[in-house]
Amino acid sequence: MDRDVDRALADGVLARRLRPLAKAITLIESQRADHRARARQLLEALLPHTGGAMRIGISGVPGVGKSTFIEAFGLYLIERGLRVAVLAVDPSSSLTGGSILGDKTRMELLSRHPSAFIRPTPSAGSLGGVAEKTREVMLACEAAGFDVIVVETVGVGQSETAVAGMTDIFCLLQLPNAGDDLQAIKKGVVELADLIAINKADINPAAALAARAQMKTALHMLRPASPNWTVPVLAISALQKDGVAEFWETVCQYREAMTASGEFAARRRHQATAWMWELIDAGLRQRFRQHPRVMADLPGLLAAVEAGRATPSAAALALLAYLKG
Repeated sequence: MDRDVDRALADGVLARRLRPLAKAITLIESQRADHRARARQLLEALLPHTGGAMRIGISGVPGVGKSTFIEAFGLYLIERGLRVAVLAVDPSSSLTGGSILGDKTRMELLSRHPSAFIRPTPSAGSLGGVAEKTREVMLACEAAGFDVIVVETVGVGQSETAVAGMTDIFCLLQLPNAGDDLQAIKKGVVELADLIAINKADINPAAALAARAQMKTALHMLRPASPNWTVPVLAISALQKDGVAEFWETVCQYREAMTASGEFAARRRHQATAWMWELIDAGLRQRFRQHPRVMADLPGLLAAVEAGRATPSAAALALLAYLKG
């Protein structure tokens, strides 16, 4: 591929044009070896222009109203002169590998706005539903001049840990009638949250008030992630656009508090090194599976383990020994 084409692509992204950005993301998400090499060069060219956006993770159980909230939130930010990118990680179709949920259809008003960019990304089988390339896509969006990047997860699960590890603030949306569900998840996703919002509070204000009090009680039983931040619990209604301004004000307060304490920069440094190790692990796994002797002997050893003729540890050591040569 002509280097001039890739240089033009990088220039288009830096010029804040959406079409080159979409092409760049397609290149980043490609599984072809030649595309991966080009994507690395592209990201190196864009890297000096990244880091300026506020990275927000949004999670919550299906039905909590994540897409409705993100659209209302995005439009609110745009009204204040900000540009918003939404990276919505969708589950992948087992037949085509494409996105199933289709967030552009669920955020119709936001998707049509020239100051917004929505990218539904199929998870393609990556851990917990978080797309493998989400971090790189986030960098491309930052280079394209977006002020706020929202990463929406599929639901409550392992993806929350991954999203919390790539964003500046992790926000959990909760339903007013969470009830006993709260007890089941409070030691998991709740302890990752930097901000919690009870959505659909307009439907049953009394239930929302009770859920807010219950969530605050649960938070008091958890060790705070930062001595400089107490996780707030807000009551909002994305459909009525009530509480959206307070949500953004809280995000800004969080950034100010974390920046003043030095935790904001430290969090990003830690995320960068953790990302590097994840890429190393993924690369080693890929090289291992592509090793000629591993490819030749793996089927037989798998059959032996399944039949009880070999222990998993013995089979693993035998295959790993091929990497010594």
